[in-house]
Amino acid sequence: MASQDLPEQTLEQMLAEIRRGTDEIILEEDLRRKLQTGRPLRIKAGFDPTAPDLHFGHTVLINKLRQFQDMGHQVVFLIGDFTGMIGDPSGKSATRPPLTREQVKANAETYKEQVFKILDPAKTEVRFNSEWMDVLGVAEMIKLAGQYTVARMLERDDFDKRYKSNQPIAIHEFLYPLIQGYDSVALEADVEFGGTDQKFNLLMGRTLQKHYGQVPQVCITVPILEGLDGVQKMSKSLGNYIGVTDAPGEMFRKLLSVPDELVWRYFELLSLRSLEEVAALRAQVDAGMSPQEAKKQLAQELITRFHDAAAAEAAPRSAGNQIGLGDIPENVPEVEVPLGEDGELLLPQLLRLAGLVKNGAAARDVLDRGAVYIDGAQADRGHRFARGDEHVIQAGKKKIARVRVV
Repeated sequence: MASQDLPEQTLEQMLAEIRRGTDEIILEEDLRRKLQTGRPLRIKAGFDPTAPDLHFGHTVLINKLRQFQDMGHQVVFLIGDFTGMIGDPSGKSATRPPLTREQVKANAETYKEQVFKILDPAKTEVRFNSEWMDVLGVAEMIKLAGQYTVARMLERDDFDKRYKSNQPIAIHEFLYPLIQGYDSVALEADVEFGGTDQKFNLLMGRTLQKHYGQVPQVCITVPILEGLDGVQKMSKSLGNYIGVTDAPGEMFRKLLSVPDELVWRYFELLSLRSLEEVAALRAQVDAGMSPQEAKKQLAQELITRFHDAAAAEAAPRSAGNQIGLGDIPENVPEVEVPLGEDGELLLPQLLRLAGLVKNGAAARDVLDRGAVYIDGAQADRGHRFARGDEHVIQAGKKKIARVRVV
């Protein structure tokens, strides 16, 4: 397709979709020119297989890759089996221990299975950067290292902080961004995606492509998704993650434990709903609908994506059976409680009306012990319930019911 064959309106629609859930596009005018050619672009994203499982934080970027595939472009899913043995120093305050080749290979195998829960296999090229790095040779590596100075490397924020605080920086850590940049040369990438902490490495790709006579890639950064604690980035090592391979009930339980103020960021970065649909749902919450209902809708969408619709339908029940306070029956009894004249119910009231506690004092006691769970997540004692809300609620080790407010 010639450049003039791509209507301006179509181009603007593409750019609007690409901008959603991105932090920065460097440079957008370059991206516009590449899209205008009408040819399938090579969209690169690299993943170091430092752990065997992907989590929802990774899928923020993978969702954007799928978006490009739906526009007709080719995704290159690069597994950094060579760079994984170095250890990405991005954002690290200390040298990260490298993995062995065996560890990297084992982790990489699981990646290939998991990414196709989102990506279209027919439009995905899975590559390993050991393909070209294993044969590059010492002489070429030295030549590559000659393309950048130590002074420029120390401009990078994490290196700068470690240098100024007398924290050690190993020489091999300087090689990481150079190799990531060289990957873009080897793959002739048109666009590279990465987290905001990868900006320096992505720009290295532009620099090296210019040196090797290629048209520099467009760099697109995506936000770092906060984990279930709502503070630190989602990370398996921090235990605040939702895994792509988590069981449906586990996904449901974790998603309903997301802080209320964070749920809209999860919708923006993880949901495939239109921005208009998300805005309408948010308006319903502002008008009095429980934020838990919004979380349930998000959970249903994501569980369907990574499992199927039947699993999403059954997830609330299986989540209830995973609460770890004691033995929970397979068939949870159902209870209806009246809303009353106030238009809402507080959690202590609901516990009493549902027969999960004898009286208000017992409700306070079980809440003070942290032994109340809503849909598998430890309850906030200030939780309010509106008409139509339905949750699996457990109070203590043995009292549990599926409670519906009518």
